[in-house]
Amino acid sequence: MNPIHQDSVPLVDSNPFMRGYHSLDIERLLQITYDEYCPPCFRSLHHSQAHLSDDELQLSRCLFNDDFALISEGQSIPNELDECCQTTGLVRQVVYAVMGERLNQRRHVGDLYSLEEAQTVIHHLSFETGHYSRSWEISTSHLPAEAMSYLQERVYNAMPKPTSLFFELFKLPDCDGIGCKLIGTPWTDEQLLKIDGRSYLSLKQEQLDAGTPGALVHVLYLAALADVRILIFDPYAAVLPGLAVFDE
Repeated sequence: MNPIHQDSVPLVDSNPFMRGYHSLDIERLLQITYDEYCPPCFRSLHHSQAHLSDDELQLSRCLFNDDFALISEGQSIPNELDECCQTTGLVRQVVYAVMGERLNQRRHVGDLYSLEEAQTVIHHLSFETGHYSRSWEISTSHLPAEAMSYLQERVYNAMPKPTSLFFELFKLPDCDGIGCKLIGTPWTDEQLLKIDGRSYLSLKQEQLDAGTPGALVHVLYLAALADVRILIFDPYAAVLPGLAVFDE
């Protein structure tokens, strides 16, 4: 078993509990053609012209640079902005790009051709609860024997459960599984400071000081960071690809 450092936050760039996208938003872009030998490019409209409707933008002449575009046809452009844009083009299409975050990187999810369509896509991806995949069932092989013994002792001997640890355990009467309810997710510093006035490292240290095995602390952190609320460890459940497995 690899040791888990108690003085640092685990790396989560490949957190297997993470599913889909979060922090979804919409960016209005202009598809611009400017050279018959070059493919179209996409630029954001400068904020000074954000009031222009889609109809006013379609098939309008524009100026652009690497960062933004300005409609030049029928619009007054300040000299300082005009000097920033050296390339001319034609707006062929207004595009509503749905953007999201995945594993700490900004990703392009897809393009729609109206604000209403883009808002509908975000609604379907987000759901009213904010995220999907909030309940997980994973194999007990993701925990070493020490951690499984801790869970069984806590659940079957009805030991007191400190609420300050931000997780509660429960048994499943008709199977050999053990459930865990995660509280206050996601366990980011921003979230924990807001609701409890402490960082994740402080919470982690309290969990370890209370006797929670390091391997269990690590798995719970990955799950909580992905905003999982219910995590079930079951010997008959499938292995989660990407999550460490321990020999029995």
